[in-house]
Amino acid sequence: MLDYRFIADNLSAVMANIADRFMKADAQLVVDLFNRRTELTTRLQSLQRNRNANAAAMKNAGDPAGRSALVDEGKKLKEEIEACETELSRAEKELETEARRIPNMAHPGAPVGKEDKDNLEVKRVGRVPEFGFDPADHVKLGHDLDIIDFDSGTKVSGTKFYYLKNEGVFLELALIRYALDILVKKGFTPFITPDIAREEILEGIGFNPRGEESNVYMLEGGGSCLVGTAEITLGGYYSGTIIPKESLPLRMAGLSHCFRREAGASGQFSKGLYRVHQFTKLEMFVYCLPGDSDRFHEELRSIEEEIFDGLNIPFRVVDTCTGDLGASAYRKWDLEAWMPGRSSGSSQGGWGEITSTSNCTDYQARRLNIRYRDDDGKNKYVHMLNGTAVAVSRAVIAILENFQEAGGSVRIPRALVPYCGFERIHPKHAL
Repeated sequence: MLDYRFIADNLSAVMANIADRFMKADAQLVVDLFNRRTELTTRLQSLQRNRNANAAAMKNAGDPAGRSALVDEGKKLKEEIEACETELSRAEKELETEARRIPNMAHPGAPVGKEDKDNLEVKRVGRVPEFGFDPADHVKLGHDLDIIDFDSGTKVSGTKFYYLKNEGVFLELALIRYALDILVKKGFTPFITPDIAREEILEGIGFNPRGEESNVYMLEGGGSCLVGTAEITLGGYYSGTIIPKESLPLRMAGLSHCFRREAGASGQFSKGLYRVHQFTKLEMFVYCLPGDSDRFHEELRSIEEEIFDGLNIPFRVVDTCTGDLGASAYRKWDLEAWMPGRSSGSSQGGWGEITSTSNCTDYQARRLNIRYRDDDGKNKYVHMLNGTAVAVSRAVIAILENFQEAGGSVRIPRALVPYCGFERIHPKHAL
């Protein structure tokens, strides 16, 4: 959430930012409500001063008639104060509701655009593989290797669920431990987080738990949801807390299941593991001082690059456009892996997102009331950042499709072999 005074003082810029993000929010209404709240607060304070003066006068009143008039005035002031307090409470709630609809300001360098095709490529790493055969997609490979079972997942749980089995189980565990070992060496504290969070925590992070377009699974009763990412549970960990300044930065690595409805997701690029209702993810999270967040954003991006470069998976880095940032992010980098199983028209292969990292500045901290005490003795909001270390399902796609061999086997990236205990996965079904 943006500071109310910032919105009022930078109304044109805030309105332009809302338009660039293709979101619906009324910044002018927020300013009007902010001014109304200020007026009501000033009026309430004046009435309270008059009440105190009236009470003091009553103590010193010797004339019964004069005292009776003061009593009547006191009753009138009490009624006016109660009415003003009610109106102020209503204005404050409406102000917060409308202000929460306004997205974070975008970084001046973020490309302006509506969707992922408007993202700006800034870097490529690795070599796109060339095959002497027609490469299969991960759905066929998973079936032939007998490591992914979509049919049974659909039968038992519904569409976009799956079973991992055989070597697929060890591949998931290997990816988690490989990435976790890297993060621990870089000073991240490991967590296994809850799979459920309260609705107010999701709203504080910037997710919309309700509505037709929501990707959140709501739980009946209790006002809680299944989490779509450990960003939610790690970001909520210090909600309502004043963190000692000397404790910052805080680096956290959270392992969780992720549950997403994927409402409206369809098309060939959503098939198989790319968009599923449940997957495992290792998330990075940082709490830091405001002046350090740009530096930590680059650090998170460099860790993501290190993880996938170490797996020898070709990828590119893109600067995410304003319309694809989401409400909370000030700037977001995406890593997109080359996926040979993708096809579009006559072209074989394409890029698919595997990680992202966002600098959310103090936007989430204001909503969750997470602060630190500065050297001047004042409590100020921390900056909060998140980044995917590894989303297992998409990493599995990239490994299967980039390391497939002519006979149908799939090589395991060298960095994962010590964790897996094997170098190849061989087909078990007839090709």
